[in-house]
Amino acid sequence: MILALYSLLLATGLVVVAPWWLWRMATSGQNREGLGERVGRVPASLRRAVMGMRTVWVHAVSVGEVLAAERMIHDLQQALPGWVVAVSTTTSTGQKIARERLPGCPVFYFPLDFGFAMRRYLRVLQPSLVVLVESELWPRMLAECERSGVPVAVVNARVSDRSFRRTMPVRGLWQAMARRVTLFLAQGEETAARLRQLGVAAERIRTTGNLKYDTCEPAPTQRTADILAVTGMRRLIVAASTLPGEEAMLLAAWDEVRRTDAETCLMLAPRHPVRFNEIEAMLKQRAQTTSMAVVSEAGFAVNKFETGGVILLDTLGDLASVLALASVAFIGGSLVPKGGHNPLEAARFGVPVVMGESFENFREIVTGMQAAQAIRIVAPDALGRAFEALLADDGGMGERGRHFFAAQAGAVGRTVAALLELIAEREA
Repeated sequence: MILALYSLLLATGLVVVAPWWLWRMATSGQNREGLGERVGRVPASLRRAVMGMRTVWVHAVSVGEVLAAERMIHDLQQALPGWVVAVSTTTSTGQKIARERLPGCPVFYFPLDFGFAMRRYLRVLQPSLVVLVESELWPRMLAECERSGVPVAVVNARVSDRSFRRTMPVRGLWQAMARRVTLFLAQGEETAARLRQLGVAAERIRTTGNLKYDTCEPAPTQRTADILAVTGMRRLIVAASTLPGEEAMLLAAWDEVRRTDAETCLMLAPRHPVRFNEIEAMLKQRAQTTSMAVVSEAGFAVNKFETGGVILLDTLGDLASVLALASVAFIGGSLVPKGGHNPLEAARFGVPVVMGESFENFREIVTGMQAAQAIRIVAPDALGRAFEALLADDGGMGERGRHFFAAQAGAVGRTVAALLELIAEREA
């Protein structure tokens, strides 16, 4: 009864948003890619890839989840020779990164959460295990996996402050869905405790650590070399995964820094590529005082860098390697109330890390780094002073961040071992 009501509400919601969705496809091309796959048409390439093969289905929503799961997927492939690890994503950016970083895996769009669509994919894939990365649970998918006898594991499981607050009042409904998950592999003890409070049986929870501590180290790219050629020996502040409202604050902080060091450069890497034109227009308004370079998929364009300038990064997959060039890294989504993004990619390179006061999406990581004195949390009006201080002398903060990152290693091995146990139980 509850599933039927859920399906009715989902269908109603799709009907309501359909005109907007169609308008977006017609005017911008967004959401057009993979439309057939999303509504349940299994691509022929996927059918061919899994025909007669034993399969694991990994679902990673977008870029962050794909990168977190990358090493786990490679290790699964090594541990299961002759098997296929099929990977689905929800976003087009996730799809692009998955195809680039996981060439041995068939990659497809996750279908809408209707019974008929899920049954089609389960019939074709016939997975021995479904692996969901981080926090996305879909009621109909879980029900169809249970009906088909397919175990489901949630890896790198996390329950953010916001999710916990929203779920507690309806935990009875959430429990009915979560009981269909065979095993939760939690990022940390706080998430494990929250899962227990939400009603998950203790025997179905293990704390295996955060996969993002074990992500594959990014190799330098051509764009990294281009940026280094432009900035030279100048100091570089990299602002990663910025959200609306943050760029203006970062430019103001950078202006403060330039009063004492006119050659310090700033890189802006917006979280959402669709905002590139908006930020470029903002920078062009500063054309009299700011030199600019644009790094995009089409190439590298430079407006002369005689002194410090701004670099606008408009590519996918390059930010992780670019962070290695930073003198200081700022992690976006934290000066505005959006919960922040992951500070680990910068910490691994020994780069001092700065965040705003909104970091609840990664609270376990951030509080651990705070305890290790490996991150600085600042209010917007203190951002410029923090940059100046860290550029002058980070007091070992960068190295403490590197050591913190290295000390957390091992999550991938523990996660893969737990997944192989589930497969062995089903195959027995």
